Amino acid sequence: MGDIAKGVLAGAWTLLVGWILPAAVNLAVLFFAVAPSLRHTALFARLWPTTGVNATLLLLAGAVLLGLMLNALQNPLYRVLEGYLLWPARAYDNACGQRRQEKWDLQDRLTLLRLQRRAQTGDLLPADLRADLVRLSQHPRIAKAARADLRRTAAQRALLREKLARYPVDDAQIAPTRLGNAIRRFEEYGYDRFRLDTQILWNELTGTAPEQLRRQVDLARASVDFFIALLAGHAAVAGAAVAALVSADARPATLTATAVVLGCLTPVWYRCAVSATDEWAAAVRALVNTGRKPLAESLGLVLPADIADERRMWTFVGKLSRLPYDDRAAALNPYRSAPPSGPSPT
Repeated sequence: MGDIAKGVLAGAWTLLVGWILPAAVNLAVLFFAVAPSLRHTALFARLWPTTGVNATLLLLAGAVLLGLMLNALQNPLYRVLEGYLLWPARAYDNACGQRRQEKWDLQDRLTLLRLQRRAQTGDLLPADLRADLVRLSQHPRIAKAARADLRRTAAQRALLREKLARYPVDDAQIAPTRLGNAIRRFEEYGYDRFRLDTQILWNELTGTAPEQLRRQVDLARASVDFFIALLAGHAAVAGAAVAALVSADARPATLTATAVVLGCLTPVWYRCAVSATDEWAAAVRALVNTGRKPLAESLGLVLPADIADERRMWTFVGKLSRLPYDDRAAALNPYRSAPPSGPSPT
């Protein structure tokens, strides 16, 4: 009973922080900055509270309902911001190309910085590295960025490595937005390292992993959910403020200031969401690294000692889960654990 209560409370906390709290913030801005200009419209006239207690109750109820609605709509909301939904094909391809070039440029800048430091310390570079140093030093865009990078502090240069770490390892997995790439990098982690397709086996993986690991993933995601819900609400309230400018009781100065401030904050929350994925990625990495063994055992498999064998095993498991059954699934037999010894049931 205690475990059930803990699970319910944990889910309620992530729902509260990730969706209901930002919904309350956006509703408060709507109520105090936009609603007075719409007070005499038919809808707002019926809903407008007559006392402070009624206003508080209305905001609380509205925040809970809106938070639950946003939570239910989180998949399409994320997919729009990741670039998978509502994007024209040409815009999608162009954006993917830009993000891919950004990744390559970051790799080249960090490579050039490393080679320049080695050359400055008198380290004799092999011929291939000397050729890379000359090539990158003569590249106009990379050389210009590298000159600025040299003036950065060590901590600032570490931020470049953090930015590069927010891209997936496989260039074919590049997404059209920074948020999409920051999420894609840990979605591909299990497959890139172990051929464990966490997208297909996510429920099995989280169902068998230790409770603390699942809790870490949920809490880390709640931070990203918070900023996603906040920026989505800001965009909606800013749109409502612009629309309210045509009302008879419009307060142009307040509405314009609200729309401008919220419009400026929206990209800030987007960047915060991208940065918050670092903790989410670390939690998923820990889940994959330590949750593979209990997952294999729950599937009746023995985790091989050889990493190459393990990669083959998870490849077969992924195919068995993704594709209709085929006799080739018998390739999993060598990895299956022996049945328990004892008298056979009659």
